[in-house]
Amino acid sequence: MGSAMIDYPGNVPVWVNTNNCKACDICVSVCPSGVLGMRYDSSSTLGAMISIDHPEACIGCNECELTCPDFAIYVADKKEYKFAKLTDEAKERQAAIVANNYMSLDQQGVK
Repeated sequence: MGSAMIDYPGNVPVWVNTNNCKACDICVSVCPSGVLGMRYDSSSTLGAMISIDHPEACIGCNECELTCPDFAIYVADKKEYKFAKLTDEAKERQAAIVANNYMSLDQQGVK
């Protein structure tokens, strides 16, 4: 089977192995810059799937990768990707995502 790691797809700060993702939303809860959110997905076990909505805001902190219980999310190496700095806008977006029950803000009102 090889390792659980998925090869770096190139030019992205964070990527997901959706086959491993259980939609537990832990990664969304720990992201400081509002990069992640959950999207409704009827084919998923829990009816949701992780969504990388704002990759441009990723600061490369690795919190999502470190807290994922299923090795489903990965962060690029700092040598391979130039990460953003944490902004007030990103912090506010993260607070709004948490307040929105970890659901993506990019699809509000969409069921």
